[in-house]
Amino acid sequence: MTAGNDYDPQPELFSALLTPHRSLSRTGFIVLMVFLSVVSFAAGLAFLLMGAWPVFGFFGLDILVIWWAFRINFRRAAATEEIRITPSELRVRRVSHRGHVVEWVLNPLWVQLDQKAHAEFGIEKLYLVSRGRRVSIASFLGPDEKASFAKALLAALQTAKRGPTLNPVT
Repeated sequence: MTAGNDYDPQPELFSALLTPHRSLSRTGFIVLMVFLSVVSFAAGLAFLLMGAWPVFGFFGLDILVIWWAFRINFRRAAATEEIRITPSELRVRRVSHRGHVVEWVLNPLWVQLDQKAHAEFGIEKLYLVSRGRRVSIASFLGPDEKASFAKALLAALQTAKRGPTLNPVT
């Protein structure tokens, strides 16, 4: 049997790796911090020359707090959520920003996609429901992204429910 004729018993019907969106890159962060530092230093220097020397230290403290907040934000961007569907299983693997892994394996024949929608804002939450278990997915996507993701996930679930299609002539 040649490599072109190999039969894959579990073809992957759907695979998505979701990561939190961060609009500020590392370079943008450096530019922002340099700009804020220069503005803070100039404003602090003006207060220092007026005789309000303690204010100068508070401007430095503000820069430190902003840097700390961005550091936490960038660290949390390391979180991921992987969703894979084959004809026999739906696997959700969530890795937190600290590296903790949680994994759910569900039968795609029993899974339903549930969504909580708001009339004005769109889809707020997506859930996979199977045998009394409810797993929240795609929590860090926006409403439009959740709608697109839900449409693709539903199509893959319907394909899994139809069963494998064997077509030896390709």
